[in-house]
Amino acid sequence: MADKKLKVTLVKSMNGRLDAHKACVHGLGLRRIRHTVEVNDTPENRGMINKVSYLLQVEDA
Repeated sequence: MADKKLKVTLVKSMNGRLDAHKACVHGLGLRRIRHTVEVNDTPENRGMINKVSYLLQVEDA
């Protein structure tokens, strides 16, 4: 499962969000709207993605 990658894109603004949600987005490596990163499909990354799923677009890489 660690060999699998996910393509994560930030699609909504971080303004006014909870500090914990901002930390999750930064932990995933996202910096600005429409910025896309590839992350490993691990339980830790899945947890961060699930927490802020309303801000993200996720695809299989």
